[in-house]
Amino acid sequence: MNFDITEEQKMMLETARQIGERYGLDYWRKKDAAKEFPHEIWQAICDAGIAGMMIPEEYGGLGLGLVDLALCIEELCKGGAGSTLSQVFMLNPVFGGVAIALYGSDEMKRDLLPGLCDGSCTFSMALTEPDAGTNSLAMTTRAERVDGGWRISGQKIWITGVAASRKMLIVARTTQPQDGVKKTHGISLFMVDTAREGIGHTDIDKLGTHTLPSSVVYLDRVFASDAEVIGTIDGGWPQLLDILNCERIVTTSGLVGTGALALRLAVDYARERKVFGSRPIGSYQGLQFPLAQRWAELEAARLLNLKAASNFDRGLPFGSESNAAKLIASQAASGAAEQAMQVMGGMGYSRETHAERLWRDARLFRFAPVSEEMILNYISTVNLGLPRSY
Repeated sequence: MNFDITEEQKMMLETARQIGERYGLDYWRKKDAAKEFPHEIWQAICDAGIAGMMIPEEYGGLGLGLVDLALCIEELCKGGAGSTLSQVFMLNPVFGGVAIALYGSDEMKRDLLPGLCDGSCTFSMALTEPDAGTNSLAMTTRAERVDGGWRISGQKIWITGVAASRKMLIVARTTQPQDGVKKTHGISLFMVDTAREGIGHTDIDKLGTHTLPSSVVYLDRVFASDAEVIGTIDGGWPQLLDILNCERIVTTSGLVGTGALALRLAVDYARERKVFGSRPIGSYQGLQFPLAQRWAELEAARLLNLKAASNFDRGLPFGSESNAAKLIASQAASGAAEQAMQVMGGMGYSRETHAERLWRDARLFRFAPVSEEMILNYISTVNLGLPRSY
């Protein structure tokens, strides 16, 4: 197993580092306070080719892999953004790029992938429902066959980035569950215009990730043509899992970057702050050990995440690795941000030291996009072979 970074990757990471630092902590504090989408940094990311990193060259991308993208996301989030920037990668290179590149038609690839690469086409995905939550197979959103396509009706919740998106990936049932047939049968994916007639949405007031609003989405007989189907009708469940497991990988990359940023802020403060004498507080093991513990956890999550990304790039199963990496990273990143606040004392509660924003944003990812309890369920049954509990 080779852990070396290639010269090409070093150049990409340097570009990502420069962008991340150019739009640093103060930029994100202002965007968070104003609840504004980070258009400027996203356009810079697109201009640098990072958004289209995994897109084939014929559609305007770089034709590289998920390992390359994961490394760049870490560096970008480490520069000041924290974990909220990784959500923009979920929306566009994953919900848009992975979905279309793997399962979209040739026409859809030609129409949408160049826009993803240059930033002119943005995406969201409508999956979660109020009465289903993590149990996506219990969704009640239905797509009914009509002349030339489908009519989609239902309600979704906690859908990120709707207002900033041009396209929405909608997950719906095209066939209802039947006795003797797996519940995974009957799920289908549609890529439609966000502004299409019948789609409405309202924002949810929330604790963090203010630069990306989350919404309740209402679908009232929304028309989707046959050309807007992603993958196969009724066979969308395994295709959806590929998209969601890639979502885990970019989430983890952002969390690893967030943890590194939080540790840097804590260490910088602990080196300078002196109380009860002339020694900096960073010399005390009571502060050192919790930070060291988080560093070790983040490094473990990082390596496991890169293994998951490498497996994806090589066409190997990657679900166990991507889920386990996300579990460790979400706990470590939110813990690192909270420990940074603790190191800073009262100043950690101040917006000017940035740690509180990192904590607010990172805390989300202990239960989203999949909760740590559901990841432990997955590991218990798939990796340990224990009987299913639900």
